[in-house]
Amino acid sequence: MTDAALPATDTRARRNVLVLVGAQAFLGSQMPILFVISGLVGQMIAPSPALATAAISLIVFGSMTTAPWLSAFMQRYGRRAGFVLGALAGATGAAVSGTALWFDHYPLYLLGAYLSGIYMSAQGFYRFAAADTASDSFRPKAISYVMAGGLLSALIGPQLVKFTTDAAIVPFVGCYAAVVALNLVGLTLFVFLDLPKPRQRAADEDAGRSRAEMLRDPKIAVAIICAMVSYALMNLMMTSTPLAVVGCGFATGNAADVVSAHVVAMFAPSFFTGHLIQRFGVIRIIGTGLFLLLLAGIVALSGVALMNFFGALVLLGLGWNFGFIGATTLLASSHTEAERGRLQGLNDFCVFGCVTLASLASGALMNSGETVIAGWTAVNLAMVPFLTLAGGALIWLALRPNPEPARYADRPPPSFRG
Repeated sequence: MTDAALPATDTRARRNVLVLVGAQAFLGSQMPILFVISGLVGQMIAPSPALATAAISLIVFGSMTTAPWLSAFMQRYGRRAGFVLGALAGATGAAVSGTALWFDHYPLYLLGAYLSGIYMSAQGFYRFAAADTASDSFRPKAISYVMAGGLLSALIGPQLVKFTTDAAIVPFVGCYAAVVALNLVGLTLFVFLDLPKPRQRAADEDAGRSRAEMLRDPKIAVAIICAMVSYALMNLMMTSTPLAVVGCGFATGNAADVVSAHVVAMFAPSFFTGHLIQRFGVIRIIGTGLFLLLLAGIVALSGVALMNFFGALVLLGLGWNFGFIGATTLLASSHTEAERGRLQGLNDFCVFGCVTLASLASGALMNSGETVIAGWTAVNLAMVPFLTLAGGALIWLALRPNPEPARYADRPPPSFRG
């Protein structure tokens, strides 16, 4: 992660990036654990099979509803305080979920899932924290490096599931104990963060734009739209994939291999996405991400052979990476320090709100036809209008003149080439 061309002022930023990559890899490994076991636990204790995956939706819903106030909390008390709070909430949520599983108490289990969503929200701000102390040239690289930590978490989490599933008398209780330990040990990483303390605004100081005013900023509006579409469509298609793979006659192991290839494609490009943004411009990289998402749908619609599933899910992961990291980079250059808490909380509220809806819509679309193939077709066709919206918004932004307001003189925008 070192770069000889980086200015000396990025020494602090590089240290923070290393800490945040560690947090993304270690603490972040709880998310694959929860997403792997939540549906299986739901089948064990939910009152109806239709509610088996409700805990997964509630984790995402918890992240959505937490983002605005957690962002405001960090604006007042600092990133470190917010990240520690998130880790404590993750430990509490896992402890509550494990207890609920032990006593076969489904409503308590849903409460634990919601608390886990608070950690998921805090994890989402790691990428913004990486940008806080970075120079304009290093900012996209810092964001993408932190996102790359997700590749390690995707490898660590499933292995922990294998080792801990039968560690207790009740299956999966050991998994929740492992998640508690991950949070309590991992929060010590934040001691090494070197981020500026939030500056308290004077009573007569400009508080920046309101949320409504910021949403009328073309860069902010397009960044949020592209982030929402990239993340929601990735979730829509990924959630349906295991059902489609198994429904088309392949083994559960085949479905797991497809999802694993997808996860690698999601995070592996992060090692160079920032470099690509710096070289080719953020607009081109977001546009490439949206195009790859479209290609994923085309490959999925072209057949239901195993290689179609592999190809579609790899393209889906690549598209998410370019689209979401590009949108985050665009957003990070579009606000003042005073506006940061409001805007980042609003962004993640919108993004994870759409992800929640996508996770719910995925199951409905898969069951909308008489066959699995008909449902899988419906899922992929549903991507088209949203990609059209995001692509149109991006083209509109690219064609606009780009005079930078005086209030952003200290934070130039990323390259808009293309």
